[in-house]
Amino acid sequence: MPAGNDKSLEKRTPTGPGMGSEMKGKSVIVTGGTRGIGRGISLRFLEAGADVVVCGRKPPQALPATRGREALFVQADVREVEQIEKVVGVSLERFGKLDVLINNAGGAPPAEAATASPRFSEAIIRLNLIAPLNFAQQANAVMQTQDRGGTIINIASVSGLRPSPGTAAYGAAKAGLINLTQSLAVEWAPKVRVNAIAAGMIRTEQAELHYGDRKGIAAVAATVPLERLGESRDVGDLCLFLCSPMSSYISGAAIVLHGGGEKPAFLDAAKNTRKRDEE
Repeated sequence: MPAGNDKSLEKRTPTGPGMGSEMKGKSVIVTGGTRGIGRGISLRFLEAGADVVVCGRKPPQALPATRGREALFVQADVREVEQIEKVVGVSLERFGKLDVLINNAGGAPPAEAATASPRFSEAIIRLNLIAPLNFAQQANAVMQTQDRGGTIINIASVSGLRPSPGTAAYGAAKAGLINLTQSLAVEWAPKVRVNAIAAGMIRTEQAELHYGDRKGIAAVAATVPLERLGESRDVGDLCLFLCSPMSSYISGAAIVLHGGGEKPAFLDAAKNTRKRDEE
């Protein structure tokens, strides 16, 4: 999914009762939380009153901040276990607990499967599957010692549920992440709930790199039943729900967030065929 940020999040209305209002004082880690979808998630948790730690390989130009509250940044590469331990350690030192982990860091540039190097494919799987597993292990070790346990959310992709031409290793890694979510939900229950969000097309500041100019983005959005691309706040809202008491019986789920999905290609093909026959 493309990365970037959504400035409209700064103007979101306050979180209502039952949808994130219980997050006040909770400790949250969002990997890759300085830009794109991760930044949107971080802002939603900050709005809901949570204490948020974000991590990334490079310091951001501006930290996620809203309503006088700002995320705490830890420079870390989630592919390195020692640096994962550092992020968790900072959260515990600052806030004394870890209530929520959002495994958001990930992504992949396009590459044809026939010519992608083994090193490239391994790097993509390491970032999108192995790193979330390693981070989840560190978080679970803390959450299992807490009276109220904790919640882990893995940001997956619809690429893990359908063919992913041009990003085959990424799609395979996200499919693995969804299966991993189901397994961890069984192993770590009842203290820790683990869920995944299979995100569809999300509009961020780098959307033009993926979908073209404004007209291209509009054309792509028109293919979605809800007639728009998702926003990072949509992902953040679902994360808040999955951390709230309203979702207390949801674990091991992969919730699809894609605006209704993609219209089947055969419908347009059949429509064009009928049109030609009528002519």
